[in-house]
Amino acid sequence: MSWLQLLFVELKAILADKAIVVTMFGGVLFYSVLYPLPYLNQVPTQQQVVVVDHDNSSLSRQLLRHADASPKITIVALVGSIDIAQQWISESKAHGLLVIPEGFRRNLLLGKGATLSYGGDASYFLIYSAVAEGLISAGMDAGRQIQLVGLLARGENPQQAEQSLHSVNINSVPAFNPSLGYTPYVVPGLFLLILHQTLLIGTGILGAGQWRKKGYWNHVSPMALIGARLTVFSAIYALFASFYLGYCFYWYDVSVQATLTEVALLMMPFILSTAACGIALSSLFVRRELPTQVLLLVSMPILFVSGFVWPIALIPDLLVQLSQVIPAVPAIMAMLELSQMGAGWTSVLPLWIHMWTLFVLFLLLAFIGVKQRLKTENG
Repeated sequence: MSWLQLLFVELKAILADKAIVVTMFGGVLFYSVLYPLPYLNQVPTQQQVVVVDHDNSSLSRQLLRHADASPKITIVALVGSIDIAQQWISESKAHGLLVIPEGFRRNLLLGKGATLSYGGDASYFLIYSAVAEGLISAGMDAGRQIQLVGLLARGENPQQAEQSLHSVNINSVPAFNPSLGYTPYVVPGLFLLILHQTLLIGTGILGAGQWRKKGYWNHVSPMALIGARLTVFSAIYALFASFYLGYCFYWYDVSVQATLTEVALLMMPFILSTAACGIALSSLFVRRELPTQVLLLVSMPILFVSGFVWPIALIPDLLVQLSQVIPAVPAIMAMLELSQMGAGWTSVLPLWIHMWTLFVLFLLLAFIGVKQRLKTENG
């Protein structure tokens, strides 16, 4: 069998297997829509807040106007008691509550201070964070306004009074992820993980389904079979990677700071090492359903140890060290540094070499595993 004939039968075997087609082609397309969907709104804003105003003064109403002007929250109702406000939250009509105490204006004018009470549904920590941040910001603005009125009443120069209340101005400029949204933060790493898992499952199903049968794989050398399989799967996933890193990044407005050449150089060892890892793992299974079950179980741990959804410093060192044999881990870190953070190629060079090292390692393991499987079945 010539090399071209071997490539053709490999491609035919992949396309003729419904489980592989659904996992690879269907999975890549399906997950390109499903996973980014929860993050399309970027950050939680305009969270509904209900207010209990026991003061009902001009100052409390001014505070509510400030709060309602915040991009984080929206005042949806004024109710008579905390119990009613809690009922609103229980019925999901609101996500937070603000309680303005009686004597709020009088105490502030007398310089006694006043305590505003905030509360909210902390089941969704992002929503709760938005509510708390919006209410605290509104409260601080109201406090500064009262201080300004007091300073002016004591005859302070308006300009000096304003400067004394804003002696330090913070100019916050995000170095990375300028939109501060979740989509450009999560999607790049998530797409690489999807490519990684579907490629492992595809190669696993193909190998596990062949070892106990007779076919073209019994008439070629292990190295030729591995080489052809690597070539075909890599070609398919080069197209998938182009779809994810090209069209999907554009569609989801993900910023890309790396050049096309740098991204291509980075994806090459990632796809090859993942495909070699999948072929090596396939030699461990003789039942087609097992690779899918095992790899789905480890998907979530891989997501966490990859370091972009959970700080690596909070993960046990042993797990971090063990995760370095997973091709997705250095690939995700390298892609985030190169494409999202604008790092130079020299910064990701150690991770690039790391992926090539994994490719050589898994190629060797794949050769040993496939050779042993073919020897057992042919014998």
